[in-house]
Amino acid sequence: MTTPILELLAPAKNAYFGIEAINHGADAVYIGGPAFGARANAGNSIADIERLAAHARRYRAKVFVTLNTILRDDELDEARRLVWQFYEAGADALIVQDMGLLELDLPPIQLHASTQTDIRTLEKARFLQDVGFSQIVLARELTLKEIAKIDEGLRVAPPSPSVPLPEGEGRNAVPATLEFFVHGALCVAYSGQCYISHAHTGRSANRGECSQACRLPYTLEDEAGRIVAHDKHLLSMKDNDQSANLRALIEAGIRSFKIEGRLKDLSYVKNITAHYRTLLDEFLEASPGYRRASSGRCTYPFTPRPEKTFNRGATDYFVNERKPDIGAFDTPKFSGELIGEVSRIGPDWFEVAASAPLHNGDGLSYYDSHRELAGLRINRADGARLFPNEMPEDIAVGTALYRNRDQEFERALEKKSAERRIGLHMQLGETPDGFALTLTDEDGIIASAALPHAHEVSKNAERAFGGLRENLGKLGNTIFDAKEISLDLSQPWFLPASAVNGLRRDAIAALEAARAAACERLPRRIAVSPAPTYPENELSYLGNVLNSAARAFYEKHGVSVIAEAYETNTEKGEVSLMITRHCLRYSYNLCPKEVKGIRPDPMTLVNGKEKLTLRFDCKKCEMHVIGLRKSALVLRR
Repeated sequence: MTTPILELLAPAKNAYFGIEAINHGADAVYIGGPAFGARANAGNSIADIERLAAHARRYRAKVFVTLNTILRDDELDEARRLVWQFYEAGADALIVQDMGLLELDLPPIQLHASTQTDIRTLEKARFLQDVGFSQIVLARELTLKEIAKIDEGLRVAPPSPSVPLPEGEGRNAVPATLEFFVHGALCVAYSGQCYISHAHTGRSANRGECSQACRLPYTLEDEAGRIVAHDKHLLSMKDNDQSANLRALIEAGIRSFKIEGRLKDLSYVKNITAHYRTLLDEFLEASPGYRRASSGRCTYPFTPRPEKTFNRGATDYFVNERKPDIGAFDTPKFSGELIGEVSRIGPDWFEVAASAPLHNGDGLSYYDSHRELAGLRINRADGARLFPNEMPEDIAVGTALYRNRDQEFERALEKKSAERRIGLHMQLGETPDGFALTLTDEDGIIASAALPHAHEVSKNAERAFGGLRENLGKLGNTIFDAKEISLDLSQPWFLPASAVNGLRRDAIAALEAARAAACERLPRRIAVSPAPTYPENELSYLGNVLNSAARAFYEKHGVSVIAEAYETNTEKGEVSLMITRHCLRYSYNLCPKEVKGIRPDPMTLVNGKEKLTLRFDCKKCEMHVIGLRKSALVLRR
């Protein structure tokens, strides 16, 4: 039985962010290429991906490239060329949504199913495993019980490969790795099942251009037109935070822990990656039955604090079943930590009874008289008296203040904020014509270097041995850390520091080369034969089929009726523009399952002249946001 491997997967807006994520403890990073990523504003060149992959290999970390939009027919050839370039640049896996890609001539790169593929059931997960996906991102809305059911189902009689494999390769011997988002922004809709952006602006979330209509303010009206909630951000969720649930998620079968945030800033990436690295390392130290996915141990000159970087409040969403307080209805912005109340006001200052010291440059926020989040920057902090960059007119005694920028914390993250070192055993021994240094790293990789040098006995044994250990252990400009230094010498030989330093450098270079040579590409999972049958025989626009290759894929797997993707603008009437497990009836104590006598009648969301109908599927515990697509003349691009 193989030892379970736990992977921390961090976002990379660009190569530099990805390198820092790895330095702060990520076992893998995911990054967009030049096109076709679900974050259109986070694209990167092939050269950037190659540079990131080279750094990742030093720690046996991985680079996953996102190509997770749906594609038009005229984009398929470009997508195929890009995948080959990703592979040649050293990428370890491709994250995809469009099944048409599986019909193309791709390199033997590992395939991961994007969150956009909307994996909520065992049947869907098993199908994706059987057609060749090695790692699948489960829907964020799943509970621990639902995750465990999928994990258990995938482990029952894993499929055999369609062709014989080289002995010991075993690409299909284990089930697909289950990946789950543990931190960051939450899409209110099931991923891949949201069309409101395309309907209203022509910018498709399935093509990387979401306009984030879910963060807008809405008024909620009941079936009689009565106002239930006025001007609230009713489709805006708090941010995901599974810090307290890592053990439970591991026990349920999750093996890859994904941090959202390819558009977030660098301090977020450093802080959140370090936070989950610390938590996972604590688990691994107490659980010898598991191992981490990459090499090296991290140390930090700061204490990771998730609440310090951008968030909309924290929720663990549905992991521990449905809860009432999952929405960020007051604001979609970062309000920060509650720090105190205004106690006194002057002409260009105010005083605050704060729970923690405030500093020059700190950012504060508060809710103004219209209940809108407003902000200010502290120019000068004189104890409890604060002089802002601009004195707000509507701040009053008793106003609650939040700190959404801790200048001291941010400055710590602007500097070098992590050391990641691979443990070494260093062994210095004699040879007939000199000395040899053998290095064995924590992964069991061995390298050595020789130094021709006369055997000259030292006059001071203690000083000789101490000097050798000191000079051998000087690894400060490398990625290694000497955990043990053995001197297998028959006598206390004299070696000048320059000679020892040269020998150490040669051995380190040899070890780096050996590590690079030992780094293997992730194997591609082989699709089972005969071709597995898709769980449904009909696909509506919710199947997101935009090209002929995707159509051919689903036909090959038994789907007889295939509608075109919503992005083709062929749906003329009202449809579900968003399907979500979040339910506004539940949020406002109007759930028929919770309150007797209430019916699940439709409700309405109003934003200016825009009206959206809410329909409730109580059997599935889902809310559908229903609407029309705006003029096709506006939407064609």
